[in-house]
Amino acid sequence: MISTDDSTGDRPKRTNLAVPFGAASVALWFCCPFWMLVWLLALPLGLTGLVRGVIEYRAASRQDTSHAQPLIGLALSTVGAVAAVAYMIFVSTHPDLPIQG
Repeated sequence: MISTDDSTGDRPKRTNLAVPFGAASVALWFCCPFWMLVWLLALPLGLTGLVRGVIEYRAASRQDTSHAQPLIGLALSTVGAVAAVAYMIFVSTHPDLPIQG
């Protein structure tokens, strides 16, 4: 019988993308003063980081590896996405802001 385990490490190693997506979504809030444009970029980056973080966390659980990087990516992505949603709600509930005029 042929074993299906890949113990030799011939599989290509997947890169961890949750941390870069999460860091980018948070960094946009600190680096760019034009928040009306930032949330348009930060929300998709944050949501992508959340999805990648969940995928990487499940993969780390199956492979019994460290969960630190997926959890950091999930935390950063959550902060970036929540900030974008909070800003979007703030702008929509304050019609007296000059940006909406």
